[in-house]
Amino acid sequence: MSFEEIDRETVQKVVERLDQALYNHQIWFNSLLRTLICKLPPDQHDMNPEAYKECRFGQWYYAEKLKDLMEHPGYKAIGEEHVRLHQLTRSLLNTLHTGATITPPDYDNFSNALDRLRLEIATLKRELENLVYNRDTLTGAINRINMLTLLREQQEISKRENQPCFLAMLDIDFFKKINDQYGHPIGDKVLIALVHLILQNFHRNEKLFRYGGEEFLICLNNVESNGAFEWIEALRKQIAETTLFTEPNPIHITVSFGLAPLNVYAPVEQSIQYCDEALLTAKAAGRNCTKIWEPAK
Repeated sequence: MSFEEIDRETVQKVVERLDQALYNHQIWFNSLLRTLICKLPPDQHDMNPEAYKECRFGQWYYAEKLKDLMEHPGYKAIGEEHVRLHQLTRSLLNTLHTGATITPPDYDNFSNALDRLRLEIATLKRELENLVYNRDTLTGAINRINMLTLLREQQEISKRENQPCFLAMLDIDFFKKINDQYGHPIGDKVLIALVHLILQNFHRNEKLFRYGGEEFLICLNNVESNGAFEWIEALRKQIAETTLFTEPNPIHITVSFGLAPLNVYAPVEQSIQYCDEALLTAKAAGRNCTKIWEPAK
């Protein structure tokens, strides 16, 4: 399961927790600052080597069992910065307790750690909010409204880091027959199950967009032509071999793919158009296959 598959309600709760974390740490910081400036006795909780587990944010962070969130680099970074912040806090309080003077570099290290923690929390919060508000309400794929913006950002990353990127447009073969035979509620379940299957195959920074109806667009980052084709072909075969669900009847589908490079020196719309042209070629070739766009000779 991928990070993007965390359900909407859970994502909203995590966003609320992160908001609360920022608020709690601001209160904690204000209290700590008062202790340092006024040279008051330190809070014994802050002197505990495992204080990072005992504060209100730490209690939530280590108690939650959100496996997919815990594997996200941003979530891990928050934990690392949180531990570091409490270590530096204990060091400052020990210095204060011994009567020594806290040096500017020591305080700067503490202040910078607090800033980094805030930044990591804000960054993850923004990404989670994008998952909530930028996703298609039925399938969970990124909606088309945000597609061009995200693909333009990917263009800039690919250009800056000189990394190839490919787009793959897929269409469910004969999807209308499913709606006609089983009804639109079953058709919706097919779309949801398909997106779930695709997201399970994501490992890096791939993105999945709902382009329209039963059409979806996949963005594959930092991959050459052969690698992109092999990845898409493996996915296509997996879809064809998978029973999406069994009630009221076993449902199997096939999909057609059109693959094209994301040109970093041309409008994103052009690369999408090339994907569409390749998809039409796949359909003309009998469907349930992958075709790569080729320039007209």
